[in-house]
Amino acid sequence: MLPQSMKINSDMKKSAGIASDHAGYQMKEFLTGYLSAKGYEVSDFGCFSEESCDYADFAHPLAAAVESGEVSVGVAICGSGEGMAMTLNKHRGVRAGLAWLPQIAELVRLHNDANVLVLPARFVTNDEAMAMVDAFLTTGFEGGRHERRIAKMTEGL
Repeated sequence: MLPQSMKINSDMKKSAGIASDHAGYQMKEFLTGYLSAKGYEVSDFGCFSEESCDYADFAHPLAAAVESGEVSVGVAICGSGEGMAMTLNKHRGVRAGLAWLPQIAELVRLHNDANVLVLPARFVTNDEAMAMVDAFLTTGFEGGRHERRIAKMTEGL
């Protein structure tokens, strides 16, 4: 069984953390407004302009907020999504899933119980990002055989 802090469900507060690097800044700003309009209390971990910056400086604070339960879910955005995903997944309490289609955003929740959605800003539109956020936020964890697989992700940590 997964700790409650690792689950996204209707009992948790509607809060989301969001972070980006410079390549994802415009999409982060757009999604911050979108999430707020959906009733989420959004914590913005940066960046705060399109000036060149390092994604890890913003991924680590987002990961810490997810781990601590300060936010119930996270959205992270960089050019390819890869740097954010790699950095976020260094944190034991985070399962960040990179998606470029709504079906993938759904599967990272359904099969991997991801608590952070990572988006590749240089490869998806704002409309596509909205569809992925919606799929991520409205999909529950399937459990069953996937619980065993998730447990194996953190073995030895």
